[in-house]
Amino acid sequence: ADMAGYCTDWRGRYSGRALAVARPADAGQAAQVVALCAAAGVAVVPQGGNTGLCGGATPRGGELVLSLGRLNRVRTLDAANATITVEAGCALRQVQEAAEAAGLFFPLSLAAEGSASIGGNLSTNAGGVQVLRYGNARDLCLGLEVVLPDGRLWDGLRGLRKDNTGYDLKHLFIGGEGTLGVITAAVLKLYPPLRQTATAWVAVADPAAATALLQHLRAAAGDRLTAFELVGRSGLDLVLRHIPGSVDPLAGQPTWQVLLELGDTTRATDLTALLEEALAGAIDAGVATDAAFARSESQALALWRLRENISEAQKIDGISVKHDVSLPVSRVAEFIGRAGRELAQAFPGVRIVCFGHLGDGNLHYNLSKPEAQANADFIAATGQVNRIVHDLVRSLGGSISAEHGLGQLKRDEILRYKSAVEMEMMRAIKAVLDPKGIMNPGKVI
Repeated sequence: ADMAGYCTDWRGRYSGRALAVARPADAGQAAQVVALCAAAGVAVVPQGGNTGLCGGATPRGGELVLSLGRLNRVRTLDAANATITVEAGCALRQVQEAAEAAGLFFPLSLAAEGSASIGGNLSTNAGGVQVLRYGNARDLCLGLEVVLPDGRLWDGLRGLRKDNTGYDLKHLFIGGEGTLGVITAAVLKLYPPLRQTATAWVAVADPAAATALLQHLRAAAGDRLTAFELVGRSGLDLVLRHIPGSVDPLAGQPTWQVLLELGDTTRATDLTALLEEALAGAIDAGVATDAAFARSESQALALWRLRENISEAQKIDGISVKHDVSLPVSRVAEFIGRAGRELAQAFPGVRIVCFGHLGDGNLHYNLSKPEAQANADFIAATGQVNRIVHDLVRSLGGSISAEHGLGQLKRDEILRYKSAVEMEMMRAIKAVLDPKGIMNPGKVI
């Protein structure tokens, strides 16, 4: 019973059996555990906050779960170098708060930041809502400490912006989902804090208009545009139905909306005035149709909760076929239109919950049917659903996994979309670093 929470994923879709759960207190103990497992030929499943959506941190049967939850210390913060060194079990919010206490800013932000761990964020190369300005987790990491599959501890905790001394090994483990080693600590970049923000919820006619609005805001605000989130009506309706206290920001129930935010490290420009002027111009040009502005921090947080609770509302509503895809921003509207038509033809009555980070081309495209038995039949056709969605994504130059990883969910699916050369290189790297195949087997490759 004590292990149950470690053996099921957040969505409740994947469950497995673990030989045991090990909870080391530091990197040395984590290395000892992996060394013992390597000697005994026991597979290891690294696990952070267990908030993943692809089953990447869930045991399949008989592995040892290596929980990093006790490795939760902030080791050092170098304000002059604008870096923070944290252990892998630190929750993302803990890192944000440590940076804030030092008068700095760590920009990675996502809905599960209260429980998602830095080790997991790096292992899946998490994106979140501020990729538009600051980049993915990979872009925010300067150095790593990693337990290798044989139990050796690699100390790559260097806080250098420039280090051209051979292969940049940390990038093997960022996005590797624990299949090449166990991240135990990281050096992360910090930034000047945002002195002001301006937030608005904007109605647009369709995704093409949302893309035009993105271009309009970039021209008006430059890199002050920190977030640009597309929200479809069906996703917002689920939040309004299942999350107490949720209020629709706009009258008329617009089919498509955008949540956007500007941020600035100085007060030289009045961001609220800038955003109001830019959106007034967008409405005059027919790019947007309506807008609600956050007039206080609490109002801004309320708008963000609408966006961040879509996944939770979907979980309450029932299981769905989830897709985490990325496309060139210029092809997003085409994808949404074509995919919607093809799915409606193949599965009449399908409910499409489409939302995500339009600013960087990352969509969460989740499909279900409202009635329970119809939905069960629909879930059973996941393979056919994936063919429609993923084949279209590939034809438009996109990727079937943007920020959630492959895990168990897309391990076989990726074989259809990566070239034989890419898969051969990935398997070769895996074979060299993990010749016994004990690191997170059955995931990624």
